[in-house]
Amino acid sequence: MIRLAVRVRREQAELVLAELLELVPAGVEEVQVGEGTIEYAVYGAPGELPSLPDLNVAVGDALVEVSTSETSDDWQERWKRFHHPVLITASRTPEGGEQVPDLRVRPPWEAASEQPHARLEEIVIDPGQAFGTGGHASTRLCLELMLGLAGLGRPAGPLLDIGTGSGVLAIAASRLGFAPVLGLDHERESVDAARENAAVNGVDIKVSRFDLRAEPLPWMGAEDEPSGELVVVANLLRPLLLELAQTMPSAPAHLLAGGLLSEEVDEVACAFAERLQMSVREERHSGEWAAVWLTRS
Repeated sequence: MIRLAVRVRREQAELVLAELLELVPAGVEEVQVGEGTIEYAVYGAPGELPSLPDLNVAVGDALVEVSTSETSDDWQERWKRFHHPVLITASRTPEGGEQVPDLRVRPPWEAASEQPHARLEEIVIDPGQAFGTGGHASTRLCLELMLGLAGLGRPAGPLLDIGTGSGVLAIAASRLGFAPVLGLDHERESVDAARENAAVNGVDIKVSRFDLRAEPLPWMGAEDEPSGELVVVANLLRPLLLELAQTMPSAPAHLLAGGLLSEEVDEVACAFAERLQMSVREERHSGEWAAVWLTRS
């Protein structure tokens, strides 16, 4: 087994991570090396690891070092140490709003909460070969916005999860009462992982393979469009969100867009505003990452 490592200055780490996640959607191992350096690593058999020459061009002198080394066969067990339960706490609901539960997302090798209560939804996600365990800031921010949307107190309607990855957002949506829920992803591994995770969590969602750049979005304006106010969740990176803004046939009632660096929010929000007349209801930030909640004007 080969370990490919990228070392980068801390102040540029989020930029490099964004580029890496496009190449390796399953996620990367993160290790602090000294006070000012972060190391990201991926594992694979020889010939299976991504090629990185474009990464150096994309981030300029942010890249410090790229190296490969052989590693022991127990890397999958060591990989588990980097996935821990994540608690997303719902905001206290104003009078007249819907009281929504907190969400606890954990991998299957971690134990369930020792203090279960009626206001906690436990979601089990095996990262497998798909991105989205709840641990990354972009996923957490989308879950926070989803809790806020669920707390509006309106009947939950259909939800379309574009770039579903492990299915964590679609599964959370189903647990929060949205229905029907459809997850879409270009990667076959993600579709398989999302279906398996949905079965483990006992939720009724559909997952389909989908190419945003080549296929029309399902439901939107089609004969099979379900009734109710449509919610679209898109935890993608900036280029795909900008493409979505140009190809989406109409504005959904709500759009939760994640996978953004903080400085990219205005550009993406403007793209949806100019073509689809959507406006910003709320932004969430965590470090260099951000997510934005857009509503139909």
